[in-house]
Order: sequence, then C-alpha cells, then structure tokens
Amino acid sequence: MITRSVTIEAIHDLYLTWNDHINASALYRRALREEMDVRDVDPDELRDFLKQAREQGYTRDEIAENTNCFADLRSLVDDEQDQPPAGDTADD
Repeated sequence: MITRSVTIEAIHDLYLTWNDHINASALYRRALREEMDVRDVDPDELRDFLKQAREQGYTRDEIAENTNCFADLRSLVDDEQDQPPAGDTADD
C-alpha cells in the first residue's frame, strides 16, 4: 500500500479529531471510487490492467509518465501484448 499525503481543511481536521473512530483513509478511497464511477472506470478492471502493465515490466512511475487516463493504460497493455517476443520475426 502506498501512503499519500492529503491536505484537509481545519474544520475537517477538527471533525475527525472529535470523531476519531472515522477512518479517513476509507473516506478518501470511497471518494476516489465515486470519481471512477462518474468516469465509467471499473476499479477491478483498472486493477487488472495495472497488474498486467507491471507484469510486462513497467514500474508505477513509467506507467504514470506514459499514461494519463484509463484508456491510455489499456492501450499501453494492449500494445505490449501485440508485440512479438524479443527475437521473433515474421520471417521465422
């Protein structure tokens, strides 16, 4: 799991202090899932494409540098799958 800093307003900090049973990390993940839903991104499908990209040898930083949306990630994975393995040629 990657830890990321999130800036919150003073009122949110105070509210979370009063209600320390609230899992702010879960709220953040829920908000991100809602954003994905608005953009028709299936979290399970995104997770699968990210896994495939990593299995193809891409690091998280390389994925972020070469893509900026779900469709880009899908293309990156699909393009890599369409490439013949190293050393294979059409003349073989």
